[in-house]
Amino acid sequence: MEALIIAAGYGSRLRDISESKPLTPVAGVPLIELGVRQAAAAGATRVVVVTGHAADRVEAVLPALGEIAGIPVVAQRVDDWSKPNGFSVMAGAARIDGDYLLMMADHIFSAGILQDLARAGSAERGVTLAVDRRVTSPLIDPDDATWVATDPCGRIRAIGKTIPEYDAVDCGAFLATPELAKAIAAAVASGKAGSLSDGMQRLADAGRAGTMDIGEAWWLDVDDPRAHALAEAEAPVELKEIYG
Repeated sequence: MEALIIAAGYGSRLRDISESKPLTPVAGVPLIELGVRQAAAAGATRVVVVTGHAADRVEAVLPALGEIAGIPVVAQRVDDWSKPNGFSVMAGAARIDGDYLLMMADHIFSAGILQDLARAGSAERGVTLAVDRRVTSPLIDPDDATWVATDPCGRIRAIGKTIPEYDAVDCGAFLATPELAKAIAAAVASGKAGSLSDGMQRLADAGRAGTMDIGEAWWLDVDDPRAHALAEAEAPVELKEIYG
């Protein structure tokens, strides 16, 4: 299985800390290195990194990260990184055959989340999303979170930043099949903007979007200075396999 890391965005909320979100250090380790090493630890045999903003700088570090992680790490540039993140997913998925771990470059996870997610596939699902039921956790930014509403079987009913009712939050990690990129493309063709959530909702409407509850496991979306400060304090404790 391979992994796809989305690292194309501008990262405006972290601009005071770093000019490139994927290269933002967390306790001395860049976010993109954390993602690559965590993907490898979860069993990924190759990582595709979708680049956009500051692509040259991000791509320059990938060969060294491949050496560190012990697996190939390759770049795929998206044509227009200002477009919604679904376009990055489609660009990266075009380089991958079969199922893959899909990760956002600014999300970090305790090791068990990705390891469990890698084994969570089912023929009944086109995608499986890692979700956190602790929707009032102080680690979550409610103004930026992507919320999820599930049915009694754990399938996704609705997903988005503004849905009125929800019972979980999107952790930014997915086990995707080729159906996901096709669903995003179909959403764009129907007039949607092309976000990842647009494709997820399309699969949800078809009953093909499942979830994996992470329970009490730790994760963090490092999207602004507050979250970065939390990551600097907590990541060395929670990610001992990386920080020693």
